[in-house]
Amino acid sequence: MSTSEEFAGIAPNAKRLLWAGFTAILAAGVGFSVRAGILGQWAEQFGFTMTELGAITGGGLTGFGIVIIVTSLFADSIGYGKLMAGAFILHFVSAVITLAAPAAFESGGKPAAFQCLFWGMFIFAIGNGVCEAVVNPLTATLFPKNKTHYLNILHAGWPAGLVIGGLASAFMAATVDSAGKVTAPAVDWKIQMSLFLVPVIVYGVLLLGQKFPRSEAATAGVTTGQMIASVIAPLFLVLLVVQAMVGYVELGTDSWIAKITGSIMASPQKGLMLFVYTSMLMFALRFVAGPIVHRVSPLGLLLISAILGAIGLTMLGGATSVLACIVAATVYACGKTFLWPTMLAVTSEQFPKGGAVAIGLVGGMGMLSAGLLGGPAIGYKQDFFATRSLEANSPETYSRYSVTEPKGFLFLPAIKGLDGAKVGVLSDDGKELAKNLELTSKDGNSDANLQTLESWWESAKTTRTQDADPVTAATLEGGRMALKYTAAVPAIMAVIYLALLIYFKSIGGYRPVSISEQNRDE
Repeated sequence: MSTSEEFAGIAPNAKRLLWAGFTAILAAGVGFSVRAGILGQWAEQFGFTMTELGAITGGGLTGFGIVIIVTSLFADSIGYGKLMAGAFILHFVSAVITLAAPAAFESGGKPAAFQCLFWGMFIFAIGNGVCEAVVNPLTATLFPKNKTHYLNILHAGWPAGLVIGGLASAFMAATVDSAGKVTAPAVDWKIQMSLFLVPVIVYGVLLLGQKFPRSEAATAGVTTGQMIASVIAPLFLVLLVVQAMVGYVELGTDSWIAKITGSIMASPQKGLMLFVYTSMLMFALRFVAGPIVHRVSPLGLLLISAILGAIGLTMLGGATSVLACIVAATVYACGKTFLWPTMLAVTSEQFPKGGAVAIGLVGGMGMLSAGLLGGPAIGYKQDFFATRSLEANSPETYSRYSVTEPKGFLFLPAIKGLDGAKVGVLSDDGKELAKNLELTSKDGNSDANLQTLESWWESAKTTRTQDADPVTAATLEGGRMALKYTAAVPAIMAVIYLALLIYFKSIGGYRPVSISEQNRDE
């Protein structure tokens, strides 16, 4: 078979549908990235506390993995085209509800604005989940001879969206002088939030009037029940477990990496720019997965990726300079780049009878792990090591900045971590606290949490000079150690990938399986 034949799709519009899926994932990346940059404007315009903002952003993640899994169960029976049309509508509805927040605020106050933003983000997440459940099996169907290559190209849309959204937020953010005074206001958040609609419109136009192929499983007459039954196998269970680790180490770490590297480099802005750089690197590398797979096989690529991920995170945990952070982040980015899409490709190649169900279960597992395990566990590790460091080196400071009630995670012991609100007040010498108090007083309201924090700060001001360095050092220690311990996850993944390589070599080598072969094996 020639290279051109191998890289060709099964339909005349295969490339158009691929780019439509790419743009749909890009829209999700832009939306997530831009939203992170406008939280301050929401707090200022509507008077939200950090807790309320956290609840709103949670609405943008809630159910993402579940939606992928549930949608995948009926994706083949309903049809990819109808589901993508539904996702398009959901994206627009989410924008309408989100942009209605100012009008809701005028008529119903802060609670009404909160509901608009929360439900807008929630519906946005549903739209993203539906897209993810469709475009993965669609791409695998369109390019059956080169699934790894094209699934990596498809998922290059995510880092591309993060880069576009991140850079847009940076350029549209308020300009502040060296004294901390705003010299130019930020671009209105409604304009920034509307940016994600541009790729939404693009993928809608690309899909307009297009014919969608049925998956290999649907064409073979495989029912949803048979799809589910076909993945009840030891190998699939292993893939699910490994994908949970992928979600943990990729998306879970991404939730914290900019903050931690920003602490290491003593500049939150440098941490953000480093994240943008690694996202750009991921975007570029995902276009060359095909040639790499031709040399080392999908499992070989996964093994190399896991090893690089473990090395990169370990290096980041020990980095002490900007250059060291850049080098370590580059190694880590090269490691995490191919993991997610290549795992989807392996799943599709080994369980073709599973259709959208197989890919959806694996993708959903990764997303659930990132939200339920990755982000919280890495946060716990930061708390644990920061607490241990501060309590040992400055117990009096620790007593002032620790939370009142200890909290654990899963089976891990409960600890009294550092109070993020108190640390935040210390870091900016109470400026943000004063602004929030002013906002609530303008509305004629009072916030018990803010008043308690203000009362605490009045007493803590006297020791802020001696507290600042120990708290900063402890926070940095917590971030470093969290990255070093997280490196154990890709290290375990590497062992599993090596075991899979040995297993496949024992049965003649890794190769894609056909539905007829899977039927025979069952």
